[in-house]
Order: sequence, then C-alpha cells, then structure tokens
Amino acid sequence: MVTKTVDLRSDTVTKPTESMRAAMANAEVDDDVLGSDPTAFRLEAEVAKIMGKEAGLFVPSGTMGNLISVLVHCDIRGSEVILGDNSHIHIFENGGIATLGGVHPRTVKNNDDGTMDIELIEAAIRNPSWELVYPTTRLICLENSHANAGGRCLSVEYTDKVGELAKKHSLKLHIDGARIFNAATALGVPVDRLVQPADSVSVCLSKGLGAPVGSVIVGSKSFITKARRLRKTLGGGMRQNGVLCAAALVALQENVRKLDEDHKKAKVLAEGLNQIKGLRVNVAAVETNIIFIDIVEGSKITGEKLCKNLGEHGVLVMPETSSRIRIVMHHQISASDVQYTLLCFQQAFAGVPDENGN
Repeated sequence: MVTKTVDLRSDTVTKPTESMRAAMANAEVDDDVLGSDPTAFRLEAEVAKIMGKEAGLFVPSGTMGNLISVLVHCDIRGSEVILGDNSHIHIFENGGIATLGGVHPRTVKNNDDGTMDIELIEAAIRNPSWELVYPTTRLICLENSHANAGGRCLSVEYTDKVGELAKKHSLKLHIDGARIFNAATALGVPVDRLVQPADSVSVCLSKGLGAPVGSVIVGSKSFITKARRLRKTLGGGMRQNGVLCAAALVALQENVRKLDEDHKKAKVLAEGLNQIKGLRVNVAAVETNIIFIDIVEGSKITGEKLCKNLGEHGVLVMPETSSRIRIVMHHQISASDVQYTLLCFQQAFAGVPDENGN
C-alpha cells in the first residue's frame, strides 16, 4: 500500500498553497470581459512591470498565450513563423497556429541547448522578392527555458543576437517564457533583461511558480489591445477571473525565490540517478528543474516497467519514450522526497539481472 506520493510528472501538478487559497477566497473581483476586474488588472500590471513591457493580459493557458501572440504578429493568413523543430509551440500545441490562424511554421533545428544557429535562422527568412510563391516571414519564436532540451537556458547574449536579426529583417520576436523565471534564476540575470529584445512574451504562472491556472502575455499597449480581442474570439475571456489572478499574485510574491532551491534539488537527484548502473543522466545539462533520464541500451528493465515499479511506490514520473523518462522538480518536493525517489530508483534496479544473467 502506497503511503507516500512524490509527483514528479511536471511542475504543473502543484496544489494551491494555503496562502493562495486564502487570496482566492478574499479576492476583489468584477467582470474582466467588461474590463472591470481589479485583481486581474493588478496581476497584468505587475507581470508587465517585472518583464519591462508596457502591458499584460491574463489568459487561461500557455498554449493560448502563445497562440494569441503568434496570431497578433502574423495577422495575415499565409504568414510564416520561424521556430525550433523541437519547440513546445511546434510539437505540443496542437498545430493551433496553422489550424486557427493560417500561419505556416518554418522550422529550424534546435541544438541540444535549445538554441537555433543564428545563420540557420537567417537562412530561413523568406526573400521578399519571391512573395508571389513564398509565405511571408513575419515572426521568430524562441523558448526559454527550453523544455524539450531538458530545461536548458538561452543566454542574454544569444537572445540579443536573435533580436538584432529580427530587427534587421523587420520581423517580430516572441518568447515562449513558460519557465522564463527558471531561466532568469539559473542565469543569474534580471528577467526583464532576459526578454528585453522580445516584442511579446508568454509567461506561465502554473509551472515553476505553482499557481493553479494561467499565463500572462506581455508586450506593447497596441499588442495587448489586439491580444484582448483575440482572447475573446478564442473563448478565453473569463468573468470574475480575479479569483485565479489572486493565486497567481501570491505565486509571484512567494515562489520565485524558491526556484533556486528547485534547481539545486534537481541537480542532487540527477547526480544520484547517474550513479545507478543502467541509467544515464547528462548532469551538466541539468540547468533548471527538468531531468531527462535515459535507460542504458541492454538494460533488462524497460521504461514502462520502471515507471510502473516507481508508481507502485508512489513516485510518479513522465515516460518520454521506451527508454527515456522525464522528471520535473517543483516547490512542493522536499529534500527528503528527493532521497526517497533516489532510493526507489535504486531498489527498482537492484533486482535486475545484468546482460550475463547475473
């Protein structure tokens, strides 16, 4: 019988804290679709200020935040966006930019660190003199930190270079900042400096920061005016959404400072897992709160069997492939949870015979 649960499937699994629940219960609210919810205003203004942008807009999800941002920048059907082939927008957001916006994705290879080579981005920009046959490039998208790269961080210098390239070609730059606070914490730079070149940023509040729901898009006032209308079109206009925004304000106030500890716990777990025969972790690549664990070829245990074994002991993880598992650290995982998880992995492999049957 499982007596302990350590949920490492994602940082989206956190439960609202007592202070969040109290803030939600006492939130001052009004109709946000009519532009009257004071708590929504507070959250949007606060996130915009933190990000160094003019205005913000609360949306139900990061997927909607990215979709709205792309559609505002690519407001003519047949526009093209340049983005990473391993990016969240391209892989995990239902192809919404194409399905709903008629926006064509032009992918550039993501490197292991989440970057795209600058020269490859520039080569992907369409020649305007061929507009009769080509889509029109209007936008470049980056992701920071980069989830499918294991939470790797894009540096200020790299982001600046992409921003310069965008300006050179009169393009817009959007940053999918689902875990932008994790990136800023790991890099040791102010978050507004990290997103300075961006025309828009989607900031998720329900991942590393642990709010129950929502993201805030930030950008210029004119960008947010257009984004607000698109939010309504997509069904994202909510009435008394100050109840949700109140919890997000608490997350900003209380949980940003906890991210460094999350990263340290992720590193400790990664180092321990890498010592287990049959597992391989690129410890140097664990920069934030995401760990990818590879089961060594020839091991007698499969990813499916390992996940089942761990689950039976209350440790929940995310299978990526038959030989890869993902773990995501968050503020509701304690140091003792980390040690318990490591013990469960060790026990799972303890009874596995080696390739000689011993």
